[in-house]
Amino acid sequence: MKIILASKSPRRKQLMNILNIPYSIIPSTIDESTISSNGKSPSYYCQLLASMKSAELSSQHPDAIIIGGDTIVVIDERIIEKPKNTIEAITMLKALSGKTHQVYTGISIQCKSKNIECTFSEKTSVTFHDLPEKDIIYYVNSYLPFDKAGGYGIQDWSALFVSKIDGCFYNVVGFPISRIYKELKNLKDNKIYLGNLLKTKLKTS
Repeated sequence: MKIILASKSPRRKQLMNILNIPYSIIPSTIDESTISSNGKSPSYYCQLLASMKSAELSSQHPDAIIIGGDTIVVIDERIIEKPKNTIEAITMLKALSGKTHQVYTGISIQCKSKNIECTFSEKTSVTFHDLPEKDIIYYVNSYLPFDKAGGYGIQDWSALFVSKIDGCFYNVVGFPISRIYKELKNLKDNKIYLGNLLKTKLKTS
């Protein structure tokens, strides 16, 4: 079956290549800013966004396996998404300085014609060193992390901010590739490609 990655993220593309399977890229056009996180748990919220992205592409390509994803950062029980400008990025990194935060990535694997919906989230805890303001300003001005949840990308210079990680590193990058491989393999092992049905409901915890 054809596989489509519903993301234009170069980082997700690089990680998807690890699977060494053919796929194509068609970015979702869902406007994430219209979906409020108020009253939603981090796990549910990122799964909801991932599911919406996959559902959009699945309706357009019903016979393909669609993989959609969304990543958020949580600090002190507050959801942080992507900064809109330099001031927001600096403010986010100051809030993360010297603290442990959580990175959630929601992934949704869907195929409309076969009634497949496997949606899940992964959580990784990341601890930052105390960050000098000059390092924060240098990073934001040099790397322009406006497309990254929490205002940083752990695969670039901001790796120097990190004191400790508990969980999947690639989940922080935005694509928990090991879990994705496991779920895709589970579909194949259950002979989904031959027409069997699988329906895994959106997890709420």
